[in-house]
Amino acid sequence: MFNPEKFIEEQIEFMKNNVNGNAVIATSGGVDSTVAAVLAHRAIGHKLHCIFVDTGYMRKNEANNVKEMFKILGIDVEVVDASQRFYDALKGVTDPEKKRKIIGELFIRVFEEAAKKDNAEYLIQGTIAPDWIESGSGLRDNIKSHHNVGGLPEKMGLKLIEPLRDLYKDEVRKVGKALGIPEHVYNRQPFPGPGLAIRIIGEATPERVKILQEAIAIVEEEIENAAKNKEMELPWQYFAVLLPMKTVGVLGDKRAYGYTIGIRAVQSIDGMTAKYSEIPHSVLQRMSERITRELKDYINRVVYDITSKPPGTIEWE
Repeated sequence: MFNPEKFIEEQIEFMKNNVNGNAVIATSGGVDSTVAAVLAHRAIGHKLHCIFVDTGYMRKNEANNVKEMFKILGIDVEVVDASQRFYDALKGVTDPEKKRKIIGELFIRVFEEAAKKDNAEYLIQGTIAPDWIESGSGLRDNIKSHHNVGGLPEKMGLKLIEPLRDLYKDEVRKVGKALGIPEHVYNRQPFPGPGLAIRIIGEATPERVKILQEAIAIVEEEIENAAKNKEMELPWQYFAVLLPMKTVGVLGDKRAYGYTIGIRAVQSIDGMTAKYSEIPHSVLQRMSERITRELKDYINRVVYDITSKPPGTIEWE
C-alpha cells in the first residue's frame, strides 16, 4: 500500500543528496507541479527558484491566482510573461502533436533563460506516471506527447529531477495532503501543461484563447455551484473546448455564423481511464444559455461530450 509519509521522506532525502546547486521548477498551479514544488522547497529551500510562465494559454486570471496560492504556501513565484513568444511559435500550427512539442521546447528555453540569471543547474518537474506512459516509452505506443516528456528538447542545459515520476494522480493528492497543502489545492482538477492550446482544436490564436477563457470560466462556475448546491457530484475534471468550424445560428432576428463550444466533464481516479459525468440537463441548459448569451458575438452552439476514456482521451487533443 502506498505510504505518502515514507515517500515524502525518501524524496526529500534524495533531493538533498542529489541537487547540489540551484534549481528551477515550473509552477503551473496544478496539483502535480505544486506538490513537486513544496517537496523541493522542503528539500533545498532557498536554492529553489519557482517560475510561472504565462504562455498566454492559461485560464482566466490564472497568473494572479497561482501567485496568491503559492504565497499561502510560503513560496515565492516569479511570473514570466512569454505569451507573445508562444503565440508566435504556434502561429499556423494545427497538429496537436506539433503543438505539444513546440510548447515543451519553448518552455525549456524560457526556463534556461531564467536559470542563467539564478545560476541554476537543475530543472525539477511534476511529471507523473500517466505523462510518460501516454507519451510512449520503449514498447509503448504514443497516445499523445505530454509537453514535459515528448516535448522536451534532446539537448537541454539543465539536469532533470522528477520526484513524482512513478506516481498516479490519486497518489499525488495523498502526498499533497500529507505535506499539509490546503485541500482546495491538492484536490484541484487537473489542467494540461500545454494549457488552452490543446483545448482549441486547430490553430490556437489569441482571439480564440480569449473566447475559450470566458467559456471555461462559465463552465467551472456553473458546475462548481451545482455541486455545492447538491444538484450533482463534482466531476474529477471539467472544462470547455473550442471547435474551429462555424455553424449557422440565429441572433435576434438575424442569421449568425459562430463557433461551437464543447463541454467535457469526467469522473476518474488516476486519469488513465475515465467515465463521462452525467450532468443534469438543468445544469447543461444554464451553461449553454450563459455561453451563447455572454459570448453571442462568437458562439452560437454548445454540445456535451459523452465519450468515456477509452475510446476517447480526457482532453480532445
